Amino acid sequence: MSRDTTKLSNPDWPTVWMKARERLRRELGDAVYDVWLAQLSLLSFDKSELKIAAPRMFVRNWVANQYVARIERACRAEGSEPASVSIVLAPAAVGGGLGRDAQAAPQASISQLPVKPRVADRPAELRGSLSKRLADPSQTFDNFVPGSANEFALGAARAFARGETPEFPLLYIHGTFGVGKTHLLNAIAMGAQAKGRRALLLSSEEFMRRFLGALKSKESLEFKEEIRSADMLLVDDLQHLCRSTYTMSEFLHTLNAFSDLRRKFVIAADRAPAALDGLSAEVRSRLSGGVVIAVEKPDRATRFAILKDRAERHARDRGQTPIPDSALERLAEIDGATPRELIGLFSKLELYADLTKNPVSFDIAVETILRGGAGGRKVSIEDIQRKAAEFYKLDLRDFVSKQRSRRVARPRQIAMYLSRKLTERSLPEIGRRFGGRDHTTVLHACKTIEALCEVDPVFKQEVEFLKDVLNKPL
Repeated sequence: MSRDTTKLSNPDWPTVWMKARERLRRELGDAVYDVWLAQLSLLSFDKSELKIAAPRMFVRNWVANQYVARIERACRAEGSEPASVSIVLAPAAVGGGLGRDAQAAPQASISQLPVKPRVADRPAELRGSLSKRLADPSQTFDNFVPGSANEFALGAARAFARGETPEFPLLYIHGTFGVGKTHLLNAIAMGAQAKGRRALLLSSEEFMRRFLGALKSKESLEFKEEIRSADMLLVDDLQHLCRSTYTMSEFLHTLNAFSDLRRKFVIAADRAPAALDGLSAEVRSRLSGGVVIAVEKPDRATRFAILKDRAERHARDRGQTPIPDSALERLAEIDGATPRELIGLFSKLELYADLTKNPVSFDIAVETILRGGAGGRKVSIEDIQRKAAEFYKLDLRDFVSKQRSRRVARPRQIAMYLSRKLTERSLPEIGRRFGGRDHTTVLHACKTIEALCEVDPVFKQEVEFLKDVLNKPL
């Protein structure tokens, strides 16, 4: 049976508004309705305009941009068609209820909700630490050592900090653990703050914890308002957010809001958007549409420059003789070492110099390496097969089977390649562990993976990620 929606010549607007609200709740669902529409109230009405009051400017702007058409359709469905609908900020004297023009109407039909104070007006202990959060002052552009592996990301980061890229609101930096992504995010935040802009830097864990805490305490609107009041939002380690569908949904809303407001958004993750698991197509598309830049592991020249910079600062701060270049060069020869690993090794040399008051020699540097500072943990072929199977969602038996489908063959080749790189096993021994294959098959697999890494940066990122996971200490 169809409902009569004939246009009323003299509508009872408070009743129409009450029914329209009920319709909007059914159409949009409780979650959206409770956050954005529940606090709206009927302010005034006449023949030409229906005025709806919002308790905060943030809510007013969002509803005006996203839901006015839905409100008009809901009123029309209830038999009344306003000439226009305006979303306005509620006057302080109104307190979220009816305006002077509507006071004569029955107020019992309209939901009256108390208006919470704006985030900026709430006591500091209720606001948490977001509004006072500062970037790490030890990680600046001045002490970030540039090199061929990071110069593009560094240039983009400087431009974002100076506000020179209005046409590119999103910067996405990705790379394996310890290559300097967090350093760049801190440097961007400090650069933006020096320009008088509010830059908010959060780890993905903190974003998730605060969002879930706001939901629990029924302060999700305050969380949204505080986050979106920033001129620039920086989120580190995005891959950890992918575990939570609900939090990822809020992240998408935040991303869209910053895009609508033409504000800057900077993200760091361990993989490119195309390689992140758990992303919806919409989130992946949004992220891929930004400036996506990879930070690679440093080459030998950059590794030495990182160590030299650290050594000069140590000598200057301690008033000691600089660690000789021969020792630094020996550390720089560690192929595949990240800046974080190099700094960890150098810290051991610093400690040795501070405690013994003896100069650091080439032999001391070699001993530091041999004591396990950079070698990571011992990896077996079985470890590699197990991790590769988990990553590519295969059965362990697939690696020793005769299957040649691409779904199985490529991960098998990657596992052979990693076995060659991360273990001391010979080609024949690796072949035997992969179903009795010939050593030439293993050699072909290694060459194939190396060639693919040269031409496909996303594929290379996958391989590097697996290598880092396997090398990570237990």
